[in-house]
This record gives sequence, C-alpha cells and structure tokens, in this order.
Amino acid sequence: MSAKGFGGLPSGMNMGNIMKHAKKMQEDMLKVQEELAQKKFEVTSGGGAVKIIINGKKQIQSLEIAKELIDPEDAETLQDTIISAVNEAVRQADEAAAASMGKLAGSLNGMF
Repeated sequence: MSAKGFGGLPSGMNMGNIMKHAKKMQEDMLKVQEELAQKKFEVTSGGGAVKIIINGKKQIQSLEIAKELIDPEDAETLQDTIISAVNEAVRQADEAAAASMGKLAGSLNGMF
C-alpha cells in the first residue's frame, strides 16, 4: 500500500480537514485584506515639499504640495516630485501586502 490516502492525498488528510483549512485560510485572507485597506502609507518627496498618504487599496487619501514648489515656469519639477512620492507610497503598500500574504502562504506548509 502506498502512503497516499484517498485521491492521492497524504495519509491522514481527508477532504473534511482540507475544506476546514481552506475555509480558515479564506477567512484569514479576508481579514488581512481588510487590515491592509485600513493601513495608511505616508511618504514625502522633494525634501518634504510633497506629502502623500495612500491606503492599502492604493487610493490617495491626501496630497499636500508646498507652495514654494509650485512654479508655473517649472511644472516638470512638481510633476517629478509627485510621481516619486506616489510610486514610493505604492511600493510601500505592495510590500506590506506581500508580507501579509506571505504569512498566509506559510500556513499552507503545515497542511501537506
């Protein structure tokens, strides 16, 4: 006899246990997604001339621009500074999401 159980599952594993584990993982994932959505990521750029806050859904919550950065003759500097701040905030949100989801993926190791 092989060490595999029904349907090629490792011995000791049954569909009931797998379904319970899957349901728990789904609940955990929803909880993590809700927690991420509530997180705020605050970034400054241009020496603090631009400040942006986004949430875990990558939605901009706040954008502040220092008046001295607003120069009609130099829109490019303002654009570059905003782009830099937005990209960094999104990177931080992505990093937090990856870390949270990585914890969930780690729970799969105990399943099999």
